[in-house]
Amino acid sequence: IWWLDPELTYGNAKPFVFTQGHSVCNRSFFPCFDTPAVKCTYSATVKAPAGIQVLMSATQSTYLEEEGVYQFYMEYPVPAYLVALVAGDLIHADIGPRSRVWAEPCLLPTAISKLSGMVERWLTAAESLYGPYIWGRYDIVFLPPSFPIVAMENPCLTFIISSILESDEFLIIDVIHEVAHSWFGNAVTNATWEEMWLSEGLATYAQRRITTETYGAAFTCLETAFRLDALHRQMKLLGEDNPVSKLQVKLEPGVNPSNLMNLFTYEKGYCFVYYLSQLCGDPRHFDSFLRAYIEKYKFTSVVAQDLLDSFLNFFPELKEQCVESKAGLEFERWLNATGPPLAEPDLSQGSSLTRPVEMLFRLWTTEPLDSAAAASSVDLTKWRTFQTVLFLDRLLDGSPLPHEVIKKLSECYSSQLDSMNAEIRIRWLQIVVRNDYYPDLYKVRRFLENQMSRMYTIPLYEDLCTGTLKSFALEIFYQTQNQLHPNLRKTIQQILSQGLTPLPAIDTTAVTTDTPAMVLEDKVSEATNGAISLRDVNVSA
Repeated sequence: IWWLDPELTYGNAKPFVFTQGHSVCNRSFFPCFDTPAVKCTYSATVKAPAGIQVLMSATQSTYLEEEGVYQFYMEYPVPAYLVALVAGDLIHADIGPRSRVWAEPCLLPTAISKLSGMVERWLTAAESLYGPYIWGRYDIVFLPPSFPIVAMENPCLTFIISSILESDEFLIIDVIHEVAHSWFGNAVTNATWEEMWLSEGLATYAQRRITTETYGAAFTCLETAFRLDALHRQMKLLGEDNPVSKLQVKLEPGVNPSNLMNLFTYEKGYCFVYYLSQLCGDPRHFDSFLRAYIEKYKFTSVVAQDLLDSFLNFFPELKEQCVESKAGLEFERWLNATGPPLAEPDLSQGSSLTRPVEMLFRLWTTEPLDSAAAASSVDLTKWRTFQTVLFLDRLLDGSPLPHEVIKKLSECYSSQLDSMNAEIRIRWLQIVVRNDYYPDLYKVRRFLENQMSRMYTIPLYEDLCTGTLKSFALEIFYQTQNQLHPNLRKTIQQILSQGLTPLPAIDTTAVTTDTPAMVLEDKVSEATNGAISLRDVNVSA
């Protein structure tokens, strides 16, 4: 349960509170069987001060104004982690026949402009693929930057961090991913956290089917290429033999399941599901299977064998061919082998978008550098966001770059990138930091002075402290710490403290020693000594 003072909201007017249940945090919210194997309906009564709007992940709600009491009821069985509450200075606007957006008053116009009419389009596309949307309403609430992840698929009420509003393509993908969870994860749930891919891999596959239907195959292939790049980057850092790269991960006693949230869960899981779809010959045949799978198992929890048995029973001709035992691509190997996916999707339909990225990257990294040719070859302002971040990620992978290259890159692109969204800017600033490019360091300071979210602060602080700029990081932190949530302050303090004598005490009374929201960031930092940035693992639930 995250309690925020007014200063930690965008409006600075009223306090704010939200809960984050995934994976096993709701045991600190209410007594429950905190496992995805157990589902139940729930009701709740919440009393709140006048002027505070309360919302929950429920199908029905009423408000008794004279008593200040809200009553909620979820009529369908859900696992404990999908019970969610948010309360604060929130107002709403309808953006479709069964959708509304909730946000602080100062953010609502932006949220409306970005999403009006869009959610219904995505829901309709999803229904055409996977059957009726069973939850009634699909509303979205935008949370302050303290929200510890990007998005959470709470049924009827998706939670999304407000910081993502400025990055249109990331917003689209994040919302569609949560829409897909309405079928995969919420209706049919993984029975154990050791098989989280059953939720995330299937939701990622469904997300990409929806984006293909609504935005075309080229855009979907571009986004997939960007994510698979990140998967291979994470694999290179963690090692191909790392047990967390298995789809069926062994959860040791006492380990928080949130530690298992990584890109293998999403992207290796997606690759397996995509492989199954290719066995059918036509993705529409696989869509038909998934509709039958949802109908059979909705409101229950499943294990991998349920999915695979259903698949083979639905396609008896594949069962006769023993596709589950195909040499090198055995289902058992998909589930239990460490390392990269056994097969990856054909992304050639995205070549019109990915080829210019590859060409520009080669121009900037081929010796001798022809900066004039590189600079004149592409206008980044006309690129999609995913093209630009794919290009910058590859430059990051190659950093530190020769000084001449980083100098010319700054001359060509720095001013253009200043006006782009935060997903792009943070990557350029990480390039600046990893290359110790002092002329642009003031932009790093300016960025951190205006960011309060984990996803746009932790990566830069980790890079600053890995290199020679720790004193610069300390200076910025002491200037900005009061605008950060105590949990985030503590995480940054831990990053800054590595290799130093202890920092002066900072008030972290609101933080427990095992704050669940910090698990992913702390684990990554410890596992790689700062060599990996959170952009590689900061994924939607």
